Formats: sequence, structure tokens, C-alpha cells
Amino acid sequence: MAGFRIGRGRDNRTPRQQPQRQQQQPYGQQQAAPPPQQPYGQQQWPQAPQYGGQQDEPEYFGDPYQGGRQAPPPHGGQGGDPYANNNPGHTQAFSVNEDPYGDGSTYRGGDTHTNAPPAGPRLRWKQLLSGIVMRPGATFMQMRDYPVWGPALVVTFIYGLLAVFGFDTAREDVINATLSNAIPIVLSTGVAFIICGLVLGAVTHTLARQLGGTGSWQPTIGLSMLIMSITDAPRLLFAMFLGGENALVQVLGWATWVAAGALFTSMVSKSHDLPWPKALGASAIQLIALLSLIKLGTI
Repeated sequence: MAGFRIGRGRDNRTPRQQPQRQQQQPYGQQQAAPPPQQPYGQQQWPQAPQYGGQQDEPEYFGDPYQGGRQAPPPHGGQGGDPYANNNPGHTQAFSVNEDPYGDGSTYRGGDTHTNAPPAGPRLRWKQLLSGIVMRPGATFMQMRDYPVWGPALVVTFIYGLLAVFGFDTAREDVINATLSNAIPIVLSTGVAFIICGLVLGAVTHTLARQLGGTGSWQPTIGLSMLIMSITDAPRLLFAMFLGGENALVQVLGWATWVAAGALFTSMVSKSHDLPWPKALGASAIQLIALLSLIKLGTI
């Protein structure tokens, strides 16, 4: 025991025997170890690039988890999917014809899913009748959400009562008939014009819907009945006294028919949010029917 001396605090190993401590590089700056030397004559294949630890690489080649550790989200947000659409290297997908700024308040007439308010308050019957003649565009826009059954039925019925005297043959039959026979003829004509106006207005509304319109059926039919009656009033007034064969009555008949086409187009365009070619196409059947049943009957 005495022959051995135990040194205190000494390491008898030579410096070559001491383990070398590898200096740890800061995180993210560690350099990859050099590849082992291959014997001469053996082919050396290039190693795949190491992503996630290099600083001079493009951001879209980076590892989102950076070597197993998930990077903290920017601005203190919660961690999420690193492959989300808004992260670098990933594309945000959008749908075709998608309006990201739309608030859904666009007017769609007759559509109960929208909360768009009406264009204005309901017009009284005097303002409605004068507005169709004096300012049709603003009147149709304001009344596109309101039914107008009262003025439409009354005006069309009165127009039908007077329309009997616009036809030469029917006027002579009524004048030569007794009072008990003339009254049913006049009343039945008024009812027939109401039914005719309802049917033609329904056809116009259906065609407008088929062409992409979104308007409600009640304002469309009611306003079409008013247009039919009001536009033919000048011709009817002169035909009652001058007869249907008069040249002035014929000119008025064609002029009022063109005016009716313009008003029908404006009404359908405002009520159904359609361009004027489609609005005119939706009114075509009603215009042809008015020309053949009323205008050509006297012209």
C-alpha cells in the first residue's frame, strides 16, 4: 500500500487521451459534419440537401417544424396547421366569381332571403297613375315590392266598359240594344278585360322568371294591367267618337302600342332586375296579344 501514491486532483492521462469536447453551436447555425472519405475508386453520391437548418435557402423550402420543433406562430398567435393556406409556400384558394367583399344586401325583387328594404313608400293611387305616365322609371322602381290590385282591377274594369264603344260593330250593337240587353254586354266586356289582363300579366311574369328575373308576381301583374289600360286610353277616347277606321285613331293606335312596349320593358326591367333586351322579350307575348286583340280590332 505504501508503494503506491495517489495523486490528488491530477489526471495522469496525456492530452491525446483526454476527450475532446465539441463546442455546441447555437441553435439553427449548426454545421453539418463533412461526409466520410470514400476509398479511391468508389463513386461518391451527393447527399440530399438538409432543409430546416440553412439560413441562405428560400423560405418555401424550409421545414415548417424546423428539425422536430414546431416554430412559434407569429404575433403571439396560437399554434395551427403549418400547411395552412396563408403560410409561405402555400397558395390561398378562391372560388370563381366569388365576391369576398359582398355583404348580401343586393336587391333581389321577390326574394324573401334578402333583407333589402323597399325602394320607397307605397304610392297612393293618384300618384301611381300619374307616375306611370310622367315618371315611369322611378314609379316602377318604387312600387316593385307592393301589390297594386285595387287600382289595377278598378282601372282595367272601367277600361273594359268603355272598350265596347271603341269597336264599330260592338258599339252599334250596344246602342241599338235595349237597356236590359246592353248592360250585360258592357259588364261582361269589363270582366273579360280583367281576365285578359290577369292572364297576360301572368305570362309576362313567367317569362321574366324564365329569363332570370327575381321579381314578385303581384306587382308585375298589377302594373302590367295598368300599363295596358292607360296606354290605350288616348286611342279609345278618339275611337268612341270617330270610329276605328279613322286615320287619327289608327296613328294613335300604333303610337300607343309602341309606348306600351317601352313601359312594359321598363317595368319588367325594374321589377325583375333584368337588362332591357330580356325585359322586352318577356313582354313580347303580351304586346303581340294586345296588338291582335285590341289594336288591330279597330285599326
